[in-house]
Amino acid sequence: MTFSVSGKTAIVTGAASGIGLAIARHLVDKGANVMFADVDEARLDAEVGDEARAEGPIRMFSGDLTEKLTISNLLSATIDAFDRVDILINANRKMVVSEVLNPDSDAVEELWRQNVLSALRISQITAKRMIQHGQRDGAEDGAMLGSIINLSSIAAQATRPELLAYSMAAAAMDQMTRSLAVALAPKGIRVNAVAFGSVMSASLQASLKENPGFRDEIAAATPLGRIAAPAELAEAVQFLASDAAGFVTGQILTVDGGRGLLDVVTAPAH
Repeated sequence: MTFSVSGKTAIVTGAASGIGLAIARHLVDKGANVMFADVDEARLDAEVGDEARAEGPIRMFSGDLTEKLTISNLLSATIDAFDRVDILINANRKMVVSEVLNPDSDAVEELWRQNVLSALRISQITAKRMIQHGQRDGAEDGAMLGSIINLSSIAAQATRPELLAYSMAAAAMDQMTRSLAVALAPKGIRVNAVAFGSVMSASLQASLKENPGFRDEIAAATPLGRIAAPAELAEAVQFLASDAAGFVTGQILTVDGGRGLLDVVTAPAH
């Protein structure tokens, strides 16, 4: 088995910043063709615009992935550029603090639409394309046709009232991963998730700017005693995307420095 993703084509959502950008860059560095997708067109262009226009292994796509038409256009743009799609990384995620007793600002509907439904819809449409490509290419029965990887959070298991909506969305993402894994396994598509915590995401960076003391709190709540760089999460994603994980599906791989093992979490999970 090999950890290589060289020559494969990946779509990475949420790729304009933070963890999504780190994952997309990592896959390019490992030889994959990557479509960087994000709603933030200006940020996306600033990060990869010149490289995308050079028409090498990088392309970019901007649009609201809560819209089905946008998702279809993303798939079409990827296939036009690279002829196929082998890997989907659902890194498009948002974190909003909830006001638990305020139904007008508990953020549940917002994060359900942004974090869960968008990932589900793009997974469904991409899986259909993967199956079509397998049929087109004459893939044998039992052949692996693709890998879908969702980004989740240890917040799915933590109970923090101010993270009501985020935790609900993360828990839904985990169950969605398992359900899709069972449904798509006979089609040759693996579906897994990475639940992270104590990783320097874009939302965590923003929190640290507002509350610098969170850094020490997070480190103290993490057995390995530090915040991980996004690249460390990218390595785990590469494993799940590669043939080395060819018999791994429906799993939630936790990358959190041991933080989820503690009974008390004193700082935001992110």
